[in-house]
Amino acid sequence: MSPPDATRVLQVTFTVPADHPSLPGHFPGAPVVPGVVVLAELLAQLPAPTVGARRLAWVKFLRPLLPGQEASATLTATPAGWRFTVTHGATELVQGLVAS
Repeated sequence: MSPPDATRVLQVTFTVPADHPSLPGHFPGAPVVPGVVVLAELLAQLPAPTVGARRLAWVKFLRPLLPGQEASATLTATPAGWRFTVTHGATELVQGLVAS
């Protein structure tokens, strides 16, 4: 896979609705958005790789995203891949790197 153009920054917002099919049972009475759903939202924003598949070099979940909360994601191209952070307001929720 070719490394991303180092001048690119992508910014997106997304909300996972309270009726999302992943939420029942995660967790009853106090639902949180599964990390894999947050990652799927991020990966959907990236341009298609030219060769091979994407690999998550590392991911750190700092705080949960709750159903209905608006999340903001910043994805920054680096020589190593796409560095990302996900926030809700001023609170950082997730950080990581999608390797090139």
